[in-house]
Amino acid sequence: MPYVLGVDVGTTRTAAALCRLGGTGRAEPEVVGLGGPGGGVASSLQLTADGTFAVGEPGDPRWTATGFAARVGDGVPVVLGAEPFTAEELTALMVSWVAGQVAAREGEPAERIVLSHPVGWGVHHKGLMHQALRVMGLENVTLLAEPLAAAAGHAFARGPVGVFAMGSHAFSAAVVRPFEVVSWAESPDQDTGVDFDDLVFGHVKTELGRAFAELDPQDPRTRGLYGRLRRDCEAAKRVLSGTFETVIPVHLPSGRVDVPLSRAKFDELIRSSVEHAVSVFERVVRGTALEATVLVGGSTRIPLISSLLPGRVVFEAAPETTAVKGAALAGRHMLLGPDDNEPIETSVLVRDDDPLLRFPVGDMDVPDADFTAPPPRPPIDITPLDLPERRSVQRLVRSLAVTGGQRRSRDAHDQEDGR
Repeated sequence: MPYVLGVDVGTTRTAAALCRLGGTGRAEPEVVGLGGPGGGVASSLQLTADGTFAVGEPGDPRWTATGFAARVGDGVPVVLGAEPFTAEELTALMVSWVAGQVAAREGEPAERIVLSHPVGWGVHHKGLMHQALRVMGLENVTLLAEPLAAAAGHAFARGPVGVFAMGSHAFSAAVVRPFEVVSWAESPDQDTGVDFDDLVFGHVKTELGRAFAELDPQDPRTRGLYGRLRRDCEAAKRVLSGTFETVIPVHLPSGRVDVPLSRAKFDELIRSSVEHAVSVFERVVRGTALEATVLVGGSTRIPLISSLLPGRVVFEAAPETTAVKGAALAGRHMLLGPDDNEPIETSVLVRDDDPLLRFPVGDMDVPDADFTAPPPRPPIDITPLDLPERRSVQRLVRSLAVTGGQRRSRDAHDQEDGR
């Protein structure tokens, strides 16, 4: 069945979603599994010894590119080994890989690809990106600003909508209408997810005191301890989005020590940073009566953020996929026009300060006699599914054409590790 593909190449993670064009009524976007956690894949490209690229695989930083999507338009190339690549070439290569993976799974290429991009991209950035995509053979690509993509997936997106986006490395705030960015701001100095991880790391360091200070930073075992602890600090941050207390294990040479961390303490560590981000958002929306504010990015799972934002605040169950699902849905609208049916709002209402809430929540003044018990459900026979073998994240891309007259091409091959 024909489909539109939405792609979001983030600083650390790439996600994809498709929206089918066949059938009647509203087609809901589907997140496409790319083999990594949460369905996405790490935004990394490793140049291998035979000249091909491994996608989503950690590796030697001399041969591995990360964070390239945030550098589109930067004239300084990314050097892998002895080969220079522009950031837009690497981003286009990532999009091409995603499109190829989905086409192989669906049995046909996408009718259109919608690539979400930072709201700050101007004509120069978009021109470079389109040129790099054409070199990769991708002609049917539409670029859509991330706030517009995020709002496109919500039922209330007909009026002014605020978009509060915070990921691991980037923050932005915007007010949008359908396919129009009314106002926006990016704050490169704003603390984001990785900075919150550093604050948790500093808290652990303070709690351990001398036991941590006496570690030799030149000892390879200490460097390994630091790396493991940073991963555990990030995991604790994520856990505290759904619980009120956790512990962070620290594997000292003398043995394991558990450092407790409560949500209240975590909120205390990050409050000033979150309040600054909220103040930037409030300046962007000043004087605008918003229908709602949409949360975008994994860091917006932190409950403190939604509690400090004004008005109606909603987020998807997986806010890191909000933009890419909206991009796929926007692509369907570009080809077929708006859906006739009323969109289905699947977001979770975090808080509502508006007394005119469309669906009021609370006690209803209706006599109990007006309610009848539902009929019993019939028994359901459940047959276990024969699931296919899980495939690895690693895939090698087919080719990369570089501007300037040079062209490098390698035979593609797939690898599986049996997981």
